[in-house]
Amino acid sequence: MLHHVEIYVSDLERSIAFWTPFLEQLGYAPDRWSGGINYRRKGQTYLCFLPAPAEHLADGYHRKRVGLNHLAFTGESREQVDQLAAWAKAAGHPLLYEADYPYATGPGYYALYCEDPDRIKVEVVAPSED
Repeated sequence: MLHHVEIYVSDLERSIAFWTPFLEQLGYAPDRWSGGINYRRKGQTYLCFLPAPAEHLADGYHRKRVGLNHLAFTGESREQVDQLAAWAKAAGHPLLYEADYPYATGPGYYALYCEDPDRIKVEVVAPSED
């Protein structure tokens, strides 16, 4: 089982402003500590965000380079995916594949795709209705 995922971000406060409301809607609780923030759901695997070392900020992030492509979460329902999509759009976070929402990946795959402040692709998939 995966224990945790640690992600460097360019601006911790800006990332917290995105990730806290996003992850709270998925049932994760924030736990702020001196070096960053963790998000935990029912004591399971957690996500950790902390500021990138200053000497690496100029490198930036892009999901098409070697490394993390995206983070995908399981939503509880299609309604929850829609609520998250509405929240992301209202908050000004870029929605990806918006013209094809919610079936950008194909019929039967109901999902939201957006980006966090560092352009990390985030996906939330509704359970299959089969």
